[in-house]
Amino acid sequence: MKTVVTDKISSVAQHLSLKRELRVTADIPCEEGVLIAAEVQNNKATYNNIELTSGRMAQVKRGDIVVGALGQRKALFGYSGHLPEKLAPGDMVQILNIGGVMGICDSVNTNFGQPFDARVLGAVLEFPFLGERIGVPARVGSEKLLPDAPLNTRGIPVVALAGTCMDSGKTAAACAIVSRLRHHGFTVDAFKATGVSLRRDILAMQDAGARNTQIFTDFGVVATTPENGPPVTRMMLNRLAEQKPDVIVFELGDGLLGAYGVEAILKDPEIKAVLSCVVLCANDPVAAWGGVKMLRDDYTIEPGVVTGPATDNSIGKEIIVDQLDVPAVNAVTHGAELGDTVATALGLEIS
Repeated sequence: MKTVVTDKISSVAQHLSLKRELRVTADIPCEEGVLIAAEVQNNKATYNNIELTSGRMAQVKRGDIVVGALGQRKALFGYSGHLPEKLAPGDMVQILNIGGVMGICDSVNTNFGQPFDARVLGAVLEFPFLGERIGVPARVGSEKLLPDAPLNTRGIPVVALAGTCMDSGKTAAACAIVSRLRHHGFTVDAFKATGVSLRRDILAMQDAGARNTQIFTDFGVVATTPENGPPVTRMMLNRLAEQKPDVIVFELGDGLLGAYGVEAILKDPEIKAVLSCVVLCANDPVAAWGGVKMLRDDYTIEPGVVTGPATDNSIGKEIIVDQLDVPAVNAVTHGAELGDTVATALGLEIS
């Protein structure tokens, strides 16, 4: 065990209230969610920030000692990587995302350049036993994931936002819906169900007026998969439903075709049964056509409204309405209308 003084503690470690001076151990369990300290070895001109536990973004530079969590990432746009089989101080890992997930990079997105390389210093220790200096490896999450937890949303309407791809406007749409429902006097809770650990999206939902928010990292999941996606979604639905909001809104990160478990969630019978309205976010009219077709044919889900860049102008909206027979509303330019469309789909009384 030795002491290190950290420069940046990434948001994946948000639950632990870590101080800058930490104890680390050379005995590193190579398991998802284990926190490690590592020294950054290079500078970058792009994709060079880390989201801190405060939610602020901070630039990372060579020599910084950063705390992150071991994990894997399978991203369509961005770095992809896997969990290392073994690690010792001095070994190299890469920072795979802005939230502080660290692993062995397998695939690089040329738009972002090479990832940060980081020399492992050790696993971060926490000391849970009062009065004893017995440290255990620290892990992300404030609650344990229960794979077989039954679902009970207490009859509360649930809005899900699914996208045709990353960067299809899901968070902007979720925020528009949350904001409009709040303006109508409804209490809204929100969460992000899939993706890789990053609190930016749920912080945006808080800013839009969500009372309570959660993300899969709260349950020890660094990156979602088809295996853990459905159970962690059920648990977040349960936890927020216990707070008795008027509406629950949740975002499915990534796209309908991806590795983060969106398909498994939409096909889960329990989750599917509680979805009151599914909002499709599409990048272009062809994506909207394919997304609507997938929802209808593969999931037997009728989308309540299409939004995203495909609705940026009147031509795109006309194509969606005429050819797909689904309402089309832009979240950025007509956010109030989008919120009202969803409220109507939920059967809520609005003035």
